[in-house]
Amino acid sequence: MTDMASLMEDRAAAKVISGNLHTPVDWDSPKLARNIKKRYAAERRFKIYGLSAIAIALMALVVLGYSIISKGYSAFFQTYVQMEIFFDPAKIDPDGTGDPAIIGRANFDSLIRDALSKQFPEVSGRSERRDLYDIVSGGASYDLRERVLENPSLIGQTRKVWLISGDDFDMLNKGYISANTDEGDRRLNDQEIGWYNTLVSQGSVEKQFHTRFFTNGDSREPELAGIWGAAVGSFYTLVVTLILSFPIGVLAAIYLEEFAPRNRFTTIVEVNINNLAAVPSIVFGLLGLEVYLNVMHLPRSAPVVGGLTLALMTLPTIIIASRAAIKAVPPSIRQAALGLGASPVQTVTHHVLPLAMPGILTGTIIGMAQALGETAPLLMIGMVAFIVDIPGGALDPATVLPVQIYLWADSPERAFVEKTSAAIMVLLGFLILMNGLAVYLRKKFERKW
Repeated sequence: MTDMASLMEDRAAAKVISGNLHTPVDWDSPKLARNIKKRYAAERRFKIYGLSAIAIALMALVVLGYSIISKGYSAFFQTYVQMEIFFDPAKIDPDGTGDPAIIGRANFDSLIRDALSKQFPEVSGRSERRDLYDIVSGGASYDLRERVLENPSLIGQTRKVWLISGDDFDMLNKGYISANTDEGDRRLNDQEIGWYNTLVSQGSVEKQFHTRFFTNGDSREPELAGIWGAAVGSFYTLVVTLILSFPIGVLAAIYLEEFAPRNRFTTIVEVNINNLAAVPSIVFGLLGLEVYLNVMHLPRSAPVVGGLTLALMTLPTIIIASRAAIKAVPPSIRQAALGLGASPVQTVTHHVLPLAMPGILTGTIIGMAQALGETAPLLMIGMVAFIVDIPGGALDPATVLPVQIYLWADSPERAFVEKTSAAIMVLLGFLILMNGLAVYLRKKFERKW
């Protein structure tokens, strides 16, 4: 009404009389000038609001990105300590047979302890020795075992070996633990910091690229924990989700858009599909818990159950996106195919579906990206278990990246904070790639009529 009144005022000010379009406009009218000025001011304000919204969103994105990267980039590097290890034959291979089974059962931790005791002979008390042994991670003995099994000639030799450090010394080397803080307020005492300074002065401490973060499964020790087990679990889960949701979703969209009669039943189905797309994801987790675990007795914490649950959640998104893509195909394509003698099924499969496929693939990839980032439904079906081994199939116990992030975020150790942020960076990288793939497919296969 305001726009209509303003338009009438402009017409009156411009002396436009109905039926006489050749009446000259009075551009010097004060009312016309005021109204034009108001409209330009409103347009400028609208642009300012839009630019302000974009600037605030970008600022929030920058702050979030900086927070995650600043806390997580250090997880891609790990502190290593160089020790002079004597591969004592009496402890590794007392019989001298070179049997891998005997070597595999050897106590390689004692070799590391002997090296530390030799490096710091003044340490004598039990508690002091325990603190001294924490310089090197408990997983370093497995590295020594692998070295000897690969090269048995090391037995009897003394070699300088880089060993992965414990998480507290790693945090000290990365600057997260400050020596200037009061001794009671930090995890390392003055004596332990003195040992660290001694090793640094000898050039026996350095940071190396942390390959374990990408190759290991979960661990109670932060320096040994990795994302590979969760990544493999996410892969199997998404494969099951895609195998189930894509064909069912596309076929349902084709039927509803091309073949279903327009009656009350189809209207109810369409309304319920739209409503399901807005249902909280944890509801699908409750459904999966009841149906797949309690009724069907499928294995708990398995990717197949996670995939089945996420497929239920992803189906509405794929159906809605597929229907929109199919509807966007011009009716003339269908009419031309039918006019040339094609059956309705041939028209859909040979003409409509190929033209709608870019939109269908885009919606599917976006739905899969949404499934990749879900946590709540997977927590309900038990994929929150502590899984160390890498899953070998969809029926093996596994976890996924979002759940792994949740578990690490709940851990008290400071080293898990950087692991959490680094895992978020990896997850965001996958999501960006999947969304970029969706944009690429739409641009590559998009057709304009």
